Amino acid sequence: MNVFENRPWLSAYAPGVPHDIEPTSESLVDMLDASVKRYGKRTALEFFGAETSYDDLAEQVSRAAEGLRRLGVKKGDRVAIVLPNCPQHVAAFYAVLRLGAIVIEHNPLYTARELRHQFEDHGARVAIVWDKVHDVVSAFPGDVPLDRIVSVDMTAALPFGKRVALRLPIAKARATRASMTATPSARRVFTWEKLLDSPRILRKYPRPTVDDVAVLQYTSGTTGTPKGAILTHGNLRANASQGQAWVPGLRLGKETFYGVLPLFHAYGLTLCLTVAMSIGAKLVLFPKFDVDMVLDAARKSPPTFLPAVPPIYDALTRVSKRRRAGLSRIRFAISGAMSLPVATVERWEEASGGLLVEGYGMTETSPLAVGNPMGPSRRPGTVGVPFPSTEIRIVDPENPSDDRHEGESGELLLRGPQVFQGYWNRADETAQTLLPGGWLRTGDIVTISPDGYITVIDRIKELIITGGFNVSPSEVEEVLMSHPDVAGAAVVGVRRSSGTEDVSAAVVAREGATVDTDALRDYARTRLTAYKVPKSIVVLDELPRSLVGKVERRKVRDMLVAAHNKD
Repeated sequence: MNVFENRPWLSAYAPGVPHDIEPTSESLVDMLDASVKRYGKRTALEFFGAETSYDDLAEQVSRAAEGLRRLGVKKGDRVAIVLPNCPQHVAAFYAVLRLGAIVIEHNPLYTARELRHQFEDHGARVAIVWDKVHDVVSAFPGDVPLDRIVSVDMTAALPFGKRVALRLPIAKARATRASMTATPSARRVFTWEKLLDSPRILRKYPRPTVDDVAVLQYTSGTTGTPKGAILTHGNLRANASQGQAWVPGLRLGKETFYGVLPLFHAYGLTLCLTVAMSIGAKLVLFPKFDVDMVLDAARKSPPTFLPAVPPIYDALTRVSKRRRAGLSRIRFAISGAMSLPVATVERWEEASGGLLVEGYGMTETSPLAVGNPMGPSRRPGTVGVPFPSTEIRIVDPENPSDDRHEGESGELLLRGPQVFQGYWNRADETAQTLLPGGWLRTGDIVTISPDGYITVIDRIKELIITGGFNVSPSEVEEVLMSHPDVAGAAVVGVRRSSGTEDVSAAVVAREGATVDTDALRDYARTRLTAYKVPKSIVVLDELPRSLVGKVERRKVRDMLVAAHNKD
């Protein structure tokens, strides 16, 4: 029996947040069309000061869709997008969807091997790529069925003055230009401008429905190597509605979102490409996070809503204080992808005067599923409560049909309109993750308070098994980071030939401090049982992180294994 069927968390919702969202028949294409009709003259996108109205965006989407149709793209086809944040990315995303085709988002900083693996898996025949990775994609071997590459120079979206400045014969201009664009080596390249060189045809393309696949989003999921999570228009549209409903103070047609999260990541995709567009917001795009770049933009176009991750909030707080640059227009901020320290919340809210709350989700939930209420009932230290129309169960991770009792820890299961349809061409892994009744296994071990607040303890696959005991990396990391000399920590299991794992740690020293690893282990022994104390600790200059700032445990493990082998 599910002990949470009565949804005790509903009383924690901020005033005005509905318990459930209304089912919709509106696709993402319909959603954008509605925003264009309502907010046509309002700025949709801003890129280094260059503005694109909703009407202009619709024009670009229409022309790009017609250009893709002429390349042979039709409903149900997969189209790869390999772009940083830029206006062309937004137009390409909606142009593919307008044809009823499927978007596959890729990290443009991936290696050739990583990109090739994904292209082999999804089989897209058309790709829209950053000109800096054009040569990488065009060099794929013949077993990748790629027919056409559209090359995008994102500097073409800059204001005229900035484009001219990039051509100046000075070192800084050359370095900036090299970071943003490159000339492909091929003699003939099909460009984004050529794709748009199509008349705006008043053609009635087969419009997608809510049940049609919109996006394949690659993720490691709860098992194995990266695979494509299948997200429909209905999944993403529902999640946009849930995100909008969660913040009842959002002003339609008046908000300014900052796109510092990569649009190719599920978190950035939903908050910026769907939620922002659904409410007629201005989306200010940044090709990468640079604290000075963001603060400079904030002087001219102050953000009111900032989705980000804890390291970004910490950096902005620290530098804005030094530069005396205000953050006071940011009314709402939502953090995800990793644990949000209470200290980060306190520093941010003191600097901005706005609210910062933690959310929780995964690619398989489009990705928003749980969040702290935007108001006095938020509870820092927890990830909050389930979103509208979202159900939960807590189960035995070894037997997910066995529900845990209230107050017991267990694996979190989720169900709702935002839950994905399965993994692309991975029936076995889909069956392991999507249970009968539409329940999604998250792979996260959680506890839930009597009133429904969820606290994540650890991921099942990240638990370290040493000498037959389970060790939570998060618990050990928390102890290490409580030491005054430690600024960051990552704990992993390093497997030994005996089959057991050693608890191992990488740490970063606080500025001006030096970490004595023997003393740090002694410190840990006073706070942890013996088998949880790291057998080895390595001091690094910085922890490897993903583009959204999440510590990459696999890379940490590889570094620790290499250090052990060297010894």
